[in-house]
Amino acid sequence: MNLIHRHIFANVVLTCAAGVGLFAFVLMVGNVLKDLLGLLVAGQMAVDTFLHLVLLTIPVVVSYALPMGMLTGILLVLGRMSSDREVTALRASGLSVAWLSAPILFCALIGVVLNLAINFEFMPRAKVAYEAELAEAVRQNPLSFIVPRTFIRDFPGLVIYAGDKKGAQLRDFWLWELDAQNRVKRFARADTGRLDFDEKRNTLVLTLEHAQAEVRDEKDPENFTQARGSAAWEQATFDLPLGKLGGAQGVHRKLRWYTFDQLVEEWRRLGRPDPALSAAEREKLQMRVQITIHEKFATAFSVLSFALVAIPLGIKVSRKETSANLGIGLALVMAYYFATIVIGWIDNQPALRPDLLMWLPNLAFQGLGLWMFYKVDRS
Repeated sequence: MNLIHRHIFANVVLTCAAGVGLFAFVLMVGNVLKDLLGLLVAGQMAVDTFLHLVLLTIPVVVSYALPMGMLTGILLVLGRMSSDREVTALRASGLSVAWLSAPILFCALIGVVLNLAINFEFMPRAKVAYEAELAEAVRQNPLSFIVPRTFIRDFPGLVIYAGDKKGAQLRDFWLWELDAQNRVKRFARADTGRLDFDEKRNTLVLTLEHAQAEVRDEKDPENFTQARGSAAWEQATFDLPLGKLGGAQGVHRKLRWYTFDQLVEEWRRLGRPDPALSAAEREKLQMRVQITIHEKFATAFSVLSFALVAIPLGIKVSRKETSANLGIGLALVMAYYFATIVIGWIDNQPALRPDLLMWLPNLAFQGLGLWMFYKVDRS
């Protein structure tokens, strides 16, 4: 690799690394805000557990950030070189676009290998560990779900409020049960209550004392004149299932969280006769495994596809404005992932081979990139 290639390679690697870091940070912040920050602020999670879970999100977000960062980094480097007339000077000396692109394509191939390792090994293991540790953290302190003077919406279909809490004892407790449209169909109120954890059933058991309840009309719960009645109890008990947040045993592993060996083993298992499943059901499930495998491979090779588009586009754009190049990169990435999502909608139709269709966005981007290479090289 000569001096010019080393110069281009170093700039692309550094800029792409910065781009991957930027996109990974943005995606990580979204995950942390959605899943973790509320638990930390509410005291439901220790700081060291929070930090470890944040670290476990890195492989997950990098699997998405790597293709975006690669495309954006190449656009920025070549856009700067083109605007500074470096590309013009190199081409005037007789160097072709293909020769200039060699170190960038080499960097993209490294990105493909790295993304394959992340998609099939690091990301699945990190995601399973993340879900298990998050569940275990909540299981070890399940009573922390109830935070005084806060409306709790962690339980589907329920809203809970406690005016005060001391240990497991509650005061001024309210519970609203919602319908599918988030309208209150029943609610209960109690002066005092107690919260216990049934570890065997993975459920919070709520015992209310001196409770009053009101049941509304299911068809028109917002019409108070149609209330179906009210009741009062000296003591009433409610179960609040913790679901997937109740422990590692509640973690449901998605196919995307399988390693390559696990996906292959699952595919082979579904290929064997099973009296519990019909042949058509096994075929559909097997196709979903194939879609997952092909999607992981296609996502890794999207790094190369994006590079093939970014090289001629970066030369042609000739702009220093970072926002313009970032906008182009994001638009291309969104188009790619939108096409992938559309293909995923037909996963229940094995006859259409959605697993092979996962490669269509890659083929489209590579075809577009080669055509743009030809146009730029001849200009």
